[in-house]
Amino acid sequence: MDIIELGDSNSKKEQQRDNETAEEKTSETKKNHISLKKTSLVGIIILAIVVASFLGAFFGFISGGVAGVFAPKIEQKIKQNFPSLIAKKTDPKENKQEVIIEDSAVIDVVSNASPAVVSIIITKEISNARSYFDDFFNPFFGGNQNYQEEGDSVEREVGGGSGFFITADGFIMTNRHVVEDANASYSVLTNDGKKYPAKILARDPVRDVAILKIEGENFPILSLGDSDSLRIGQTVIAIGNSLGEFSNSVSRGIVSGLKRNVDAGSGLGSTERLTDIIQTDAAINPGNSGGPLLDIQGNVIGINVAVAQGAENIGFALPVNQTKRLIEQAKGGAKITIPFLGVRYIVINSEVQKEAQLPFDYGVLIMRGSKLTDLAVIPGSPADKAGLVENDIILEIDGKKINKDNQLSDVVSKHNVGEKITLKIWHKGDTKEVQVTLQESNNK
Repeated sequence: MDIIELGDSNSKKEQQRDNETAEEKTSETKKNHISLKKTSLVGIIILAIVVASFLGAFFGFISGGVAGVFAPKIEQKIKQNFPSLIAKKTDPKENKQEVIIEDSAVIDVVSNASPAVVSIIITKEISNARSYFDDFFNPFFGGNQNYQEEGDSVEREVGGGSGFFITADGFIMTNRHVVEDANASYSVLTNDGKKYPAKILARDPVRDVAILKIEGENFPILSLGDSDSLRIGQTVIAIGNSLGEFSNSVSRGIVSGLKRNVDAGSGLGSTERLTDIIQTDAAINPGNSGGPLLDIQGNVIGINVAVAQGAENIGFALPVNQTKRLIEQAKGGAKITIPFLGVRYIVINSEVQKEAQLPFDYGVLIMRGSKLTDLAVIPGSPADKAGLVENDIILEIDGKKINKDNQLSDVVSKHNVGEKITLKIWHKGDTKEVQVTLQESNNK
């Protein structure tokens, strides 16, 4: 008979129940512990937030007070040392005010400069019964007329130009082409309507400038600027005797080009090479020749000289720095002397080199003009005395190459009469150096 142990069976079940009860209690304890940890962590986080908020508010209050004290000083320092970092206001009213300010500046320049600008009147003995062709609208000469004289003659006004005072005792700057007729008489009409006879003191054979003199004192003068500092786009103002009859006409524009090289024609068959000149869209009309081109400060930065034919708003002015040597001589009361070399030439570039089959693409080729009187080398000139002849090439002066950036006329004009310069020339296939003593030009 098998014995069944009932007691053992009940005891295991009870033990199992006890174990399950213990596990449930342990699990509940763990849950309570985890819940406690979570509760503690949330409390710590809340406490940290409260403390951080308090500290943030405290330090924010302190820093706000400090910023209130030092911010204006810091802003002032930034404005002084870093003005570009300060944002510009774009209030339309302020932009309008800026335009008004610039217009006002132009008005002030014109008001201050106009008394120093003069009209130059050209008169000549002409026939009562005459035939003439009117060159009044010639853009280079500004109104000269040419007459065929017949019978009795009478002095008549035949043209005009512009000029401006450079000294208070009556020295006037103008273009050479305005006063180049040695058989004409010249007078000056000032802004106040007074007329004075004028004497030609000098005609620069290299630059298209001349110096006149009238008798008087305390004339208003214009200050000279620095044409080397000009920038494309800056405002300029031209004043002159437009069309030979509208004195002190004003036009305004900008510098539209620099270092231009142009051939200016007289309308009578003669031309002149103008180098490194200013291009502007300020209207330069016939008769404006010789008048000043001014910057927005009222300084002379150029002398109006020509206008491009067949184009609108393209005028040219000689940079004032090219004329300062002549002006300083006039201001100083010294004899006005102009050095010259005495050669006629063309500038050599790659095209000229190829066409004439020359060994160099720089320098100047000495050659005669289209007329029999246009000699390549002027007899008795410094070049003639140094042995220069037609078809010679002047390559260098004092060790510097002659090219478009270092023109022969520019180099010569920087020296004084009596100075010696060294020319490097190509002569009949050989290269050599010769010394030349500059003489005074007789073209006055």
